[in-house]
Amino acid sequence: MQKRILKFLLPVVFLLTAVLAGCGKSVASQDILTNASQTNTIIWGVKADTNLFGLMNVKKNKIEGFDVDVAKALTKQILGPSGKAKFVQVTSDTRMPLLKAGNIDAIIATMTITPERKKQVDFSDIYFKAGGSLLVKKGSKIKSVKDLKKGTKVIVVQGSTYGDNIKKAAPDTQVLQLADYAQAFTALKSGQADALSTDNGILYGMSIQDKDYVVVGGTYTNEPYGIAINKGQKPFLHTVNSALAKIKENGTYDKIAQKWFGDVPGFDVKEVK
Repeated sequence: MQKRILKFLLPVVFLLTAVLAGCGKSVASQDILTNASQTNTIIWGVKADTNLFGLMNVKKNKIEGFDVDVAKALTKQILGPSGKAKFVQVTSDTRMPLLKAGNIDAIIATMTITPERKKQVDFSDIYFKAGGSLLVKKGSKIKSVKDLKKGTKVIVVQGSTYGDNIKKAAPDTQVLQLADYAQAFTALKSGQADALSTDNGILYGMSIQDKDYVVVGGTYTNEPYGIAINKGQKPFLHTVNSALAKIKENGTYDKIAQKWFGDVPGFDVKEVK
């Protein structure tokens, strides 16, 4: 009797295993452009802790910023006026795993295009020209990366390029890695480090939040942002690039950039495009 039951159950188990494996595989490998057309929706991974780019508005209970508005504009360009942009909150550390797992269609979250990342994902054309800078308290003796010596501490965010960037620019300084920008800025203000390093646009957003902190030293790296898309999604990638070119051509991009960066002291909005 037991042999008969086992003989009957084994094929069922194998079938269920194959079905579940197939379902798991299809989540990340399904054609995004086809799904977006069918659902009239594109799912974007955005940050919610980065002023000017993606920050949670608690009163409105929604994420707002440059990246969010660009994603909305691209969605309308790709799907038409009724197209919907859905947003999923990510951090520098979680954005890649969420994309690879198929939880989001694309990342538009202050993500620098690097050779290492291009091995894992495809990137759109550059949508924002950023560069690495330092944020310090007013009156700090640190004026540039040249002032980062033995005994100084610099905060960076996990999953960003700045752990390596700081070590290259200032090998003797101590690097403290934190989970996100909110924690990083809080740590800087509490005196846990002498400076915070990341992209200049992000740092200017922090300086607006607290005017006791300033961006110094210009830029010591080039950090061009791209929209990250899973490999194997060439039709979607080409469509995103076409849409990006279109919103730059028709003035939509300039309006968005002016909205978020036009009044930021010391920031040249003309250089981001």
